[in-house]
Amino acid sequence: MQLVKTTRDTLLRPLQIVSGIVERRHTMPILANILIRKDGENVSFLSTDTEVQITTHAEIGSGADVTGTTVAARKLLDILRALPESGDVTMTLLNKRLTVQTGKSRFALQTLAAEEFPTVQQADSYTASFALPQKTLKHLFNMVHFSMAQQDIRYYLNGLLLVLDGQNVIAVATDGHRLAFCQVATEQTFERQEVIIPRKTIIELQRLLEENDEPVQMDIAANQVKLTFSDIELISKLVEGKFPDYTRVIPKGYKNDFTISRDELLRSLQRAAIMTSDKFKGVRCILAPGSLKISSTNADQEEAVEELEIDYGGDAIDIGFNVTYLLDVLNNLKCDQINISLGDSNSSALISIPENQDFKYVVMPMRI
Repeated sequence: MQLVKTTRDTLLRPLQIVSGIVERRHTMPILANILIRKDGENVSFLSTDTEVQITTHAEIGSGADVTGTTVAARKLLDILRALPESGDVTMTLLNKRLTVQTGKSRFALQTLAAEEFPTVQQADSYTASFALPQKTLKHLFNMVHFSMAQQDIRYYLNGLLLVLDGQNVIAVATDGHRLAFCQVATEQTFERQEVIIPRKTIIELQRLLEENDEPVQMDIAANQVKLTFSDIELISKLVEGKFPDYTRVIPKGYKNDFTISRDELLRSLQRAAIMTSDKFKGVRCILAPGSLKISSTNADQEEAVEELEIDYGGDAIDIGFNVTYLLDVLNNLKCDQINISLGDSNSSALISIPENQDFKYVVMPMRI
């Protein structure tokens, strides 16, 4: 039975969309597969790791049959990538084998039954629904994703806190050493609600979301979030747990602050980072009226010193930071100038954008 007849690129796109979450090693072998369902011309592609599920559709079906199967995602993707760009590709299902053919190339793949594929159960009802342009949601995630924890025993930090509050949609991420906050205003009004979206889901959404104004429909349930955009549907479980109160972490009322060129500071920190060691990424920042001195050393007694002229008339402060935490935020910001506020050498630093209350980045000091 012929499932699909189309061009290589038309078939490659939906496979690339769904294959990102497929695990190479899994306790259930079928989860290395993708589920392909055909209903006439409409062909759907679905993948899941039981926590996240992605579905997409394409009008590439051949014949009026209704059928389904599952096949190894990586093998099918690798085959299609290796095929020549020109010429039609057909996929045929016969005797539990999926045959991919183009020109004089033919590949026969083992399949597993579609009925055995464990799809994620969709929520019966949603507590909140809203829509944002793709580029707005992508911006929101891009501004905070680098602060998410990785494999922290405090599992609620291995994700992103999404808050609906009044007319704002807020994203917050922290690994305990730094915290990033970003918000966007909408025309809707929400009752306050907080959910934690897993790290893997955020990374996948950053890959799938595009820089356009097409809407993303977001539906939130008690233990699940569903995002629908373009021809993609992504369903993800939420992380259970209580996220730290980010409002208490963001400092207020610091009197020592200055504005500096983001690019100038970024390049100085990149140079200073060369002299740090892999285990110890500390840089020392010495602030005095009119100047900021950045220095770093390593176990070989090597040293880097950078001195920047700044418009600053506050207290003299000698403070250390993990340079990676500073580079992460400066690389993600797109503005020309940033504002840095400090209390003293033992207090966290606040990085923000001048005349903009929508983004805040807090980084804890380190002892050097």
